[in-house]
Amino acid sequence: MIRLLLLASLPGILLAHGVDSGAKIGFTTTALAGAELAARVALPTPGITARAGVASPTRAPWVVANGWRVTRNPGTKYRYDLSAGKATLAAAEAFAYGADAMLKIDPADEAGLRGMLAFLEGLPAMDLPAIADLGLVDDGSPTTGEVMNLLARRNLLYEIVKAPSARYRVNITVGSREFPVEDAADPSAFAQKVRRLLTDEQRTLRVYGSEVVIGRLTGDGGRIRLHLINYGGREIEGLRIRLRGAYPAGAAFIAGAARVPLQDHVVADGATEFSLPRFGVYAAIDLTAR
Repeated sequence: MIRLLLLASLPGILLAHGVDSGAKIGFTTTALAGAELAARVALPTPGITARAGVASPTRAPWVVANGWRVTRNPGTKYRYDLSAGKATLAAAEAFAYGADAMLKIDPADEAGLRGMLAFLEGLPAMDLPAIADLGLVDDGSPTTGEVMNLLARRNLLYEIVKAPSARYRVNITVGSREFPVEDAADPSAFAQKVRRLLTDEQRTLRVYGSEVVIGRLTGDGGRIRLHLINYGGREIEGLRIRLRGAYPAGAAFIAGAARVPLQDHVVADGATEFSLPRFGVYAAIDLTAR
């Protein structure tokens, strides 16, 4: 079960229980022991931020996203302490990655957050396993964590494994001969190296038209759900998606716009492509093989 516990600064605690494939969302106010809140792991506020010492307007924006943290520690309970305007983004992120998260929000964000949670509750039930193209051996180090962060931001889909897996053509072990620690000192270059080894043709997910959209892909072969999270804070038009595999039927569920058809939906050469006309904070795209 995915639980979103939503904490408003006044008058108390705003709770939403059971955001999953079929549960209802309910709101109540109650008191919460400080120890319970403090026991949760704090997550950075999602969005984009300026990098210290980097002033060039041509550089890619620095995305702050927490999906890799949740993937790394799925059983952990988290909390967000959010500034105004960030509640819907944090809720979408927590939902997409199945996080047990508490959100401390600005009271001005309550209405928008209620709308987002109602949208999430209304999504068709689809509880599917994550899809990955890479195996990544986690040694628990900050260096490997930063590699996870950069891979996720580049939409390079990986599964955390205990040892290199035969399921994947590329397995990453930081500190190995193929992936020395020295290379990981530059995570951006490291991610580019992984992309070259995997090749774009073998990537299951490719996102065109934005550097601030991160996707989480789940599926079981005959059907898939793609979660898309826009960290940029502005609406995006004409986002183009390419998926490996043939999925002729599908629709997009866009927060704020409900269900919309996929634009320029094409299946050819073993791949599926489509566009989203407009995309705000979050969208779920459901596709089937028939």
